[in-house]
Amino acid sequence: MSINTDQLVEDMKSAASQVINQDVTVLRGFSERQLKALAKQAQLIAAGVISGDIDADLQDFFLDSLEDMALNFAKTLRGLLMVTIEKVWNAVVGVLWNAIGSATGLDLSTPPG
Repeated sequence: MSINTDQLVEDMKSAASQVINQDVTVLRGFSERQLKALAKQAQLIAAGVISGDIDADLQDFFLDSLEDMALNFAKTLRGLLMVTIEKVWNAVVGVLWNAIGSATGLDLSTPPG
């Protein structure tokens, strides 16, 4: 049985989007190329196991490598989300500081620390 890499990419996007409660593809810097590489690596591993080119010892090696690739993707996504969280925080604090500044006449243009 072969792996449909296009479907696998869509399934990974869907799974990641469900975890973060937003479409991962809208995050600036999101790389579909990483998901395509993960899917292709999974396809190559499956084909190697089926053909016998990848034995049990090598299978663990390749699966560990695939896990590492997935972890690096998740770390990249985490970094993108941190930037998004910081932007949301800056926007909310900016609105709050403007409201307080308008009400009091204070210059609160820079949020504290």
